[in-house]
This record gives sequence, C-alpha cells and structure tokens, in this order.
Amino acid sequence: MISALDLFRIGLGPSSSHTVGPMRIATRFLETLTDDGVLDTVARIRIELQGSLALTGDGHGTPDACLMGLAGFRPETAEPDEAHAAAARIRAEKRVALLGARGIAFDPATDLVLDFDCIPDLHPNGMVLAAFDAAGSELARQDYFSTGGGFYSTRQQLERPVPDDQVPGGPPVPHPFGSGEELLAVCKASGLDIASVMLANETVRRPEAETLEGLDAIAEAMNTCIDRGLQRDGLLPGRLGVRRRARSIHQKLISRPQDNQAETLMDWLNLYAMAVNEENASGGRVVTAPTNGAAGIIPSLLRQYCSDGNLAVPAKARRYLLTAAGIGMLYKQRASISGAEMGCQGEVGVACSMAAGGLAAVWGGTPEQVCAAAEIGMEHNLGLTCDPVGGLVQIPCIERNAIASVKAVNAAKLALHDGETPRVSLDQVIETMRQTGLDMSSKYKETSQGGLAINVVAC
Repeated sequence: MISALDLFRIGLGPSSSHTVGPMRIATRFLETLTDDGVLDTVARIRIELQGSLALTGDGHGTPDACLMGLAGFRPETAEPDEAHAAAARIRAEKRVALLGARGIAFDPATDLVLDFDCIPDLHPNGMVLAAFDAAGSELARQDYFSTGGGFYSTRQQLERPVPDDQVPGGPPVPHPFGSGEELLAVCKASGLDIASVMLANETVRRPEAETLEGLDAIAEAMNTCIDRGLQRDGLLPGRLGVRRRARSIHQKLISRPQDNQAETLMDWLNLYAMAVNEENASGGRVVTAPTNGAAGIIPSLLRQYCSDGNLAVPAKARRYLLTAAGIGMLYKQRASISGAEMGCQGEVGVACSMAAGGLAAVWGGTPEQVCAAAEIGMEHNLGLTCDPVGGLVQIPCIERNAIASVKAVNAAKLALHDGETPRVSLDQVIETMRQTGLDMSSKYKETSQGGLAINVVAC
C-alpha cells in the first residue's frame, strides 16, 4: 500500500505531474546510468516531452524541472530560488553539471524537445530520455510516465510488470484495504478509526515516532506555505499578468472587527487556499496534497480547524492528515490523481474529498460518516475539467482551490448531520470519477486545448 508520507510530499510548484514528476524522472535516469557504470562516458543527454507534458510546456514549468533534475535537485530539498537560478544558468551557459558533478554540453533548444504531436500510449504524460557517448552512440534510453502526484513509472512497469522492476511496496500491513468497503470492514473488525488504521499500517514501514514526526513536518510545511503566501504580493510569473491577491485580502480581513466569525469563515478558507496556490503558481515550495494543482485545499482546512494560529495542533493535524491520506490512497489505486487522465476532478475533486473526510474525522465522525463526507466532496466535483489558461496553473486553478475548500467543509457538515445510510458509496463515486475521466475529451485534461484555455486570451 502507498504510504501517507508518499501521498503528501514536499516539492516545488507549479505541478506535481509536470514539475515534480519530471524532476524526479531526470534524476532517476542519471542514477540508472550511474548504477550501470556509464555516467562518466555520457557526452550528451536528450529529453523528449510528449502529450500533456509538451502541450502545457513552459506554463507548467516542465522544461525547467527537467534541467533541475539533471543538475541533481530533488523536489523535497531544493530551495526554490536556487533551483530556478540553476535552470536559468543552464540555459544561458548551455551546459549542465550532471547530478551537480560532471559537466557536459546541453542546449535546451535542441536537447530538450517538446513533441506536440506525440500522444503516448500508456499515459498522457510521457517522457523519453536518451544518453549518448562522445562518438554519438546511444548508451541508454528509457520511456517514463509522470502518473500524478509526483509518482512516475517506466514503460516496463506499466506494460509488463516484473518483480525486479517494481517500486518497493514495503512489508505486509496489518490492516490491508483496497476499497472503501474494505476500509470500513477493517474499522469495524478492529474497532479502530481510519486514522488509527492508517497509523498502524505506517508503523510496519518505520517506527511510529518517525511517522508522527513526518506528519508534523508535512503540517508545518503547509502552514509555512500559507504564511509565505500571505506575505508576498506582485504579479505571478507568465504572460497572464495575474496579480497575487492573498496578501491584500489578508490585510482587509485582519482590519475588520472579528465579532462575527461565522460571517468571515468563508473568507479565511478562501484566503488560505489562495495563499498556497499563489505560492505554487510562482514555483515555490508546497506540499503535494495529493497534487500541486490542488495543493491549497487540505492546508486551508488544516489551518482553520487543526491549528492554533499558524502552528498545527498535533493530535488534530495527525488525525486529519492520516484520514485524508486513507481516502486519497483509494483514488490513487482505484482511479487516478492525474489531471492529464481524469481532468481536474482527479486533482481538486480528490483533494476536496480527502479534506472533507479528514475534517469529518476531526469533528468526531464515525468511519461511515468520514466516507460519506469524502463521497459528497467528490460527487459535486464530478466532470470538473482541467483547462489552464496559457498552460499556467493560475486561471482557474487558484480560485478553484478556494471554492473546493469551502465545499469540503460543507461536505463534512452534511455527512455529520445525516443519520441515514448514503445512497451513493465512496467506492461508487470513485468508479464514477474514473469512468467520467475516461469519457472526457482529451482537450479538457491538462492540455490547454479546450475550455477556458481557448476562450480566454492568454496575454
């Protein structure tokens, strides 16, 4: 089973599929060359971006992410300013130090190709990397696919899985589940809530204290991202000229009388989500939750309901994140969290569902109510398209996170108020999302070829 600490990862914006995944892929390709003992003979690297990775291109930051990965930057640890400066230096000098060490010539104009006409067969986010020696002979070639949330696979892993080519899944867990129905059965049989089931499963991977420390670090990173977003203003990168709004909204909110907190609750939820997604749009450090395009929803509710000021309350934050992760795993395993496969229902919709379930747990909901909240959160995001204007993760992405944050709270409230057995199960809504994503036209799935992306002038 996927670890909660794999589902929530610290990385750089603006896209987990298009930035974090390609950065990891580029680094991994060089590591395989090192393992094969041929990295020292490499004289040229060629990268070909295909499908959605090519079509959104610079707007999603994919070319620069590839350069950062070749230079050895890792999403979890890279300082955004340093990584972006390194990418700019590679472009200017037409050289790259592979994994930060040995330098070779690399001209992004010729060695980094955006193949707009090639739609990969196994996943819309395709990358082909090849390495050559000084004589021009090919040393290695590999097809990769960025499958959403920063996860990636080789062609072999997707086409013909073999034991030696699988990502280690960890030891068997005490409470395995592969569906919402199985998760509820596990909770009933064990007497545990969803967060406790998740924590027990995590403990076979690492000591419990390390898991809790990891969750605390995720919560801290989410709140820190909000704080950064509240402090910065100006224009976001790209030709749209989108102005950061979180700081000015924050200033207006704190200047108001705070007597009627219920009246301003929606404002605060909107604010926190926008602060995160403005940071994401600028290429800053965010937590993939479960993607970067939907990174503001789970932190927004964390800040409002699981924090004291800008500090997470550990007991609440851990319960919230573990429960949300349990819901997110079901989407990852039974459908997809890739906007290029499912549209935005697979990103914002999934994040809304995760946040709703997590909040219901914090509010004392039963496992059945948690799953009902998650179902409601997705049910009213079904069919949501991914149509970023100009290929930038700004319009409609930033406001969409704000809207979904409010929707997640409402879903949790509805689930806790309703004492009846839901007519639609979590498993049914996940399958419906999957079918809807498969039926959706590709132009509405993170390619900027339809919807707002073609009806709004990107200048």
